[in-house]
Amino acid sequence: MMKNIYKKILCILALGLVLTSCENYLDDAPKGSKIPTTLADYEAFLRDEYANQSVNVAQALNLMNDKFIDIATLAADRLTKANYMWDETTDRIQLNQEDESTYYMQYKGISTFNLIIANALTTTEATEEQKRAVWAQAKILRAMSYYNLVNFYADTYLASTAGTKLSVPLITSADINAPSKQVTIQELYDFILNDVKEALPYLPKVSQTALHPNLGAGYAFYSRVYLQMSNYTEALKYADLALAENNKLYDWNAYYIANKAVIDIPNDYTNTPSPMGYNYVENYTFRHGERTYLSTEYSIPVERAQRFETGDVRFRSRWELRTVGADTYYRRTLSGMFNYGGITTVEVYLIKAECLARANQISQALEVLNTVRKTRIQPSSYQDIVTTDKTTALNAIFRTKNNELILTIIPFADARRLNAEGTYKVSFSKVNAGTTYTLSSTSHLWTMPFPQGATRNPGNGTITQNVAK
Repeated sequence: MMKNIYKKILCILALGLVLTSCENYLDDAPKGSKIPTTLADYEAFLRDEYANQSVNVAQALNLMNDKFIDIATLAADRLTKANYMWDETTDRIQLNQEDESTYYMQYKGISTFNLIIANALTTTEATEEQKRAVWAQAKILRAMSYYNLVNFYADTYLASTAGTKLSVPLITSADINAPSKQVTIQELYDFILNDVKEALPYLPKVSQTALHPNLGAGYAFYSRVYLQMSNYTEALKYADLALAENNKLYDWNAYYIANKAVIDIPNDYTNTPSPMGYNYVENYTFRHGERTYLSTEYSIPVERAQRFETGDVRFRSRWELRTVGADTYYRRTLSGMFNYGGITTVEVYLIKAECLARANQISQALEVLNTVRKTRIQPSSYQDIVTTDKTTALNAIFRTKNNELILTIIPFADARRLNAEGTYKVSFSKVNAGTTYTLSSTSHLWTMPFPQGATRNPGNGTITQNVAK
């Protein structure tokens, strides 16, 4: 079902930013190629899961220390080391000459979605409702890609500065000659919100595949964006609408019991099947993370593993302690597919919990939080979190959310949001080989530099770095 129907995108990717205009390129079909004319032709691009649906945020994971980096890699990859070891003296702009996949893959997807948006409504062999659905799904996916870019390469949203600080190039055409403008953060968020607004009336309640955003995905993404803007009223509103479409939570306790005989074997790293694939009951829409072909997830550092709750069977089912030479870490033990770039119900539950706590509805917020935790924490270890203190409640929500969405962009985006707010700041500290390393809440490292390939060859526009180094 999920196989990419078209092995090659029919329009040529140029300058890493935009696909060649079909108005020009499709005047003459190359021998052996097909000109897309039907809705099915354009809908097939949505199924290009290993390109258009891939979300690589590896350097954000490095900065968060959410994935383990071995000694050999730290010695060889200076950009990875700068982020992983929180080295503020390093000029990451100079080092970022090859780490370009985050930038180019997101824009490759955007270009494809632009192509669909421009042509879906005039295709053949489909009803108007079917055309509108594909058009709307491309709008949601384009908005999701821009969300990833602005929360990687630009400062986080802050209402007081969003109108003056630059974000990323905004491109709305698949034409190779289309101009791009590096718009402000506010302009890009306005664009994202408008894409979702226009798409919502046409999204199907049940979509063709997990790669096609449904109505629940539209509501859930709306909620994510409003949360990042600290608009808790709207974030809660759309979280509730999303959960009305799908409120299922996966029973990780049942998974652990079913696979316990393999999981609990000491020093055995036999892979068990990942339940977080296309049919994961928590999916609103599925998108890959960086590791699309290897079909395994990342191992994690010992220090990161210590932030999981006692009795967390989701953690126990995914990683096991291992020492190889000088490296000790928690090795990944699942194989299969992982929804790292899409949206799941657990994220929306925890958005709802935060919004309720922000509104001082502490008991209701904890009810939502504990609903999630009961499906993750072993019954012998489980206790409801009970408090009347807002800060305690929010910290419990943040902890659970960081653990639930580890290896996605969300913990990174949340940390940036909380640091900009200033009340619940995020900072890290670790000791390595006797030296203490810290990442402060105000560090410039929280914004990633554009790759040099993009700034040197910005297409039909200009790009200004959003970070000094």
